[in-house]
Amino acid sequence: MDQRAVSFPSRVVAQDVALALFIAVMQVQGTVAKVAADGAPRPLTDLGNLGFALLALSGLVVAVRCRWPVPVFVTTALASLVYFSLDFPDGPGWLGLFVALYTLTAYGDGRRSLVIAGVGTTVLAVGWLIAAADIEPRAAIGWVFFRIGASVMSAALGESVRSRRVIAAEAQDRAELAERTREEEARARVDAERLRIAREVHDTVAHAIAIINVQSGVTAHVLDKRPEVAREALQAIEQTSSRALREMRAILGVLRDENDGRVPYPGLEQIDELTAKARAAGLDINLEQTPPAAPLPSAVGSAAYRILQESITNVIRHVGPTRVTVALKPGIDVLEIRVTDEGRRAAPGDHPAGSHLSARQPTGTGTSARPGRGILGMRERCQLLGGELDAEPTPGGGFEITARLPLAPTGSRL
Repeated sequence: MDQRAVSFPSRVVAQDVALALFIAVMQVQGTVAKVAADGAPRPLTDLGNLGFALLALSGLVVAVRCRWPVPVFVTTALASLVYFSLDFPDGPGWLGLFVALYTLTAYGDGRRSLVIAGVGTTVLAVGWLIAAADIEPRAAIGWVFFRIGASVMSAALGESVRSRRVIAAEAQDRAELAERTREEEARARVDAERLRIAREVHDTVAHAIAIINVQSGVTAHVLDKRPEVAREALQAIEQTSSRALREMRAILGVLRDENDGRVPYPGLEQIDELTAKARAAGLDINLEQTPPAAPLPSAVGSAAYRILQESITNVIRHVGPTRVTVALKPGIDVLEIRVTDEGRRAAPGDHPAGSHLSARQPTGTGTSARPGRGILGMRERCQLLGGELDAEPTPGGGFEITARLPLAPTGSRL
């Protein structure tokens, strides 16, 4: 068993010292009183007051029982064997032994301390019975069996206390682990919600700013020559900014909603409005939509809308007026989304494919070859639902986004 070289509070040390003094006095005084009443075959003063010394030793050694439980038990057990083997008078000289046995099992390590206690009690029982072989009167041998039984009970009591302490410590550890787990889960939910809000804000703002940028350019170009076109462009800017503000309020309102109420996320029901705004920004959009056999899950519909929105925004921002084909093909278990543009329409002296690729896929001449945040965000949306997304240029100089979303998502929508 591990001999714990740990420091104990002064209060515990003082209590053990007081207990040791009490036991030593009780053992000596109680035995002296019993000898005075009943007499004894051998006085405590024989062999140089050895009886007094053994009674005092087995009591005083209890002062260090918590620091060295095994040596204390061995000392009290040897003192008891020597005391009764030399036929000193019976009395309360076993108090220190019982306290040592209790301490051994209560502060031990379980199995090993029980083995030491069991072996020690067995040796004590054999020694006590041998020493009492010729005891007179024979009824006095009952005290031997009392010492054996009390030793077993002391060890059992100590083991019970140790077991309760271990159970309480394990319960405390489980409670602390559960608390840490709850805190980690709460932090994970906060991080996931922060990521969701950032993604929604990016999609909303990027789309609105791209359309406003195009329309403001149109306004500046035709303001003097064609005021009616400028008026239409300004109206488009007003409508786009108004809708962006409404979506921003809906997204950020979750942070302040005391009832945690959430407005519905945009879905494929708003695809006509999305394509209308894209046409107003100069895109020639061809929508190929196959009606789904059953209503789409809200998470799939919302992710599909955001992917379409970001794809169209990328075309407006990086390419400008061009033809775009949007295809929605709901299957049995997968919704396929395909957004293909024809690339920037070449002006005299321009190379269409080169201008398109330089806009959306830097090739390494001073810039990173990594995709933009928009494509990364779309890919994250797909992966959260267990889907996949491909983004690559087309042979004709355009660009194509292909997303496949499972209709029974394996992930969770953030």
